[in-house]
Amino acid sequence: MNRRHIFTAALAFAATGIAFAAEAATVKTIVIVHGALADGSGWLKATEILEKRGFNVTIVQEPITSLDDDVAATKRVLDLQEGPSLLVGHSYGGMVITQAGNDPNVAGLVYVAAFQPDKGESLLSLASSKPAGSMDIRETKDGKYLYLDPGAFAADFAADLPQAEADFMARSQVFAAKQAFSAKITDPAWRTKPSWSIVATQDRSINPELERDMAKRAGSEVTEIKASHAVFASQPEKVADTIEKAARKAGE
Repeated sequence: MNRRHIFTAALAFAATGIAFAAEAATVKTIVIVHGALADGSGWLKATEILEKRGFNVTIVQEPITSLDDDVAATKRVLDLQEGPSLLVGHSYGGMVITQAGNDPNVAGLVYVAAFQPDKGESLLSLASSKPAGSMDIRETKDGKYLYLDPGAFAADFAADLPQAEADFMARSQVFAAKQAFSAKITDPAWRTKPSWSIVATQDRSINPELERDMAKRAGSEVTEIKASHAVFASQPEKVADTIEKAARKAGE
């Protein structure tokens, strides 16, 4: 083999190695934490899109009985994964991933129309700092849990979903313990992990300006999507695009 052929072969081998390294660097495991007032079933379409793109996706069905319980539920799921994981949180799920994201196997965080708290902040303190649109939140008879009036669910939470889908979400919503909403973050993972944020520009559950402010404070890469709070269900392709981009960058 002459020198030219040797050089060509070496170049081809190097290019193949670089391509393999780039592919290997992509985080392939996605762990999603749903928010309050909705369970993980709304993530079905986004999950199917991500799986077709080669990702392994797991949904944490946290109980929302307390922030500690929900962080523990998330860590149990993280413990089952192989390799680094990208942790995704919607709404209250942002509180959970901010604390649970300190797990050494978490490579990055994606906030989807989510709370992105700093140390000492709670969901209630953040929500009250910049109130959102009308949210018809009710208490259960025992005064311990909160839920969204099913009659107002579509307008307040999922205005851009088909009525039947919004109605199902209203009937399957996960009630949230008051103490989960008042619990304060002690160690925000976004201070040491890369983060991305999706702002739902027509959100009536979290003020979009609050979403922007929290993302800016954390130095998150921001994507804005014209959607309701249920952006993960109404715009699954765009949400999956952001998650895929985050997975690739988190692996660099």
